[in-house]
Amino acid sequence: MKKIVIAGSTKLQREIGHWIEYFRSKNYEVLDYPKLIDESKFIDLYPKVHTEFLENVIQSDILFVMNEDKNGKAGYIGYEAYAELLFGLSQKLVYHKDIELVILKMPSEDIGCYEEISLWLKLGWIKLHNQNK
Repeated sequence: MKKIVIAGSTKLQREIGHWIEYFRSKNYEVLDYPKLIDESKFIDLYPKVHTEFLENVIQSDILFVMNEDKNGKAGYIGYEAYAELLFGLSQKLVYHKDIELVILKMPSEDIGCYEEISLWLKLGWIKLHNQNK
């Protein structure tokens, strides 16, 4: 069974639930996904939650960036999801980890990391999700 981590905006909990069920239905083990953190305890909880997330990326076979449309932007990728994708790419390039890096869709040109995503796709370092799999 392949292990997958889902990255993306914590504000998209409905979409996160959809992708968790989608991957489980395809027999993937979902190791981690964006979780809401209680705002009143955020500073105390965030370091542990974030560290565990990155540790799960190391343990995964696939990092899936759920870049749904958000804030009127197609294929939104925020700074944190971009950092998580870059962490996965670093595992692949520096440590030769056999990890698949997949984004849901091409981000719009006004997304800050658009050029890097375009380059990484051309280089074959990441790929677009194919829902027919």
